Amino acid sequence: MKSAFMMRFSRTPMLTLAALATVLTIAPARADNEALTIPLDQATLIKMPERLATLVIGNPLVADVSVQTGGLLVVTGKGYGSTNLIALDKNGAVLLEKAVNVIAPRENLMTVYKGVDRETYSCAPNCQPRVTLGDAPKYFNAIIGQEGVRNAQAQAQANPPQR
Repeated sequence: MKSAFMMRFSRTPMLTLAALATVLTIAPARADNEALTIPLDQATLIKMPERLATLVIGNPLVADVSVQTGGLLVVTGKGYGSTNLIALDKNGAVLLEKAVNVIAPRENLMTVYKGVDRETYSCAPNCQPRVTLGDAPKYFNAIIGQEGVRNAQAQAQANPPQR
């Protein structure tokens, strides 16, 4: 014996198919919702929607976005985690909505564990210290400090004082 639900459902297959077809024809407006997966400290390009007026990034500590000429958006992974990117037109209508997942870089890295402390090295081809979120604070701060001094010296050389 069929339940009342099954009988109602089986009597209206055409209505059910029509409703499903309607949903499927609306879906392509947001068919580009596949999540962006970006390694930390790397960027990816996506095509900017037409009529773009406003860009919103849910958590700027996780990812950053910048508009480039030629209709491109550059999305950069800044911190581990997930956030979202929303593009709006001038009327506030959503043109694009994407999840953005920032993951650990995987290529040419070596991770060294010293007890619970972690150090990361970039090995392309020779291994050199690399600043990576999650490294031991002492190691992380030492590398950041060295890079800061090096960058300041490079800036000074590029822009010598005028006499």
